Amino acid sequence: MNIFIAKLSSRTNDESLKTLFEQFGEVKSARVIMDKETGFSKKYGFVEMDNEQEGNDAIAQTNETEFEGSTIIVKKARPREDNRGGGGGGYRSEGSGGGYRSEGGGGGYRGGNGRSNHRDGGRQSNRY
Repeated sequence: MNIFIAKLSSRTNDESLKTLFEQFGEVKSARVIMDKETGFSKKYGFVEMDNEQEGNDAIAQTNETEFEGSTIIVKKARPREDNRGGGGGGYRSEGSGGGYRSEGGGGGYRGGNGRSNHRDGGRQSNRY
């Protein structure tokens, strides 16, 4: 069972997170997510436990409790596919004729997020 933990203290590390959850059962892995650019904690993490019941007990007993100076939020982790479902909603809004036209601006926004697509299509590409 994968468990999502949010609002971690900036000083929480993999080992302290693992120690917190080991009191409920065997922990396969514990990981605090770090920002790749800064190296600082993103203040959330994941714990994987073998036993579903132990995982549910851990969630029930640690959710909205204080850990290392922060009140943490603990939930069953959702598969990544669930998070991508929101994109499907955006696609449906593009389906209408008027919505599709207005999504041209949205396409620019998404291109801006990737940046390389925007620069290739704009006059900025001539500068480089």
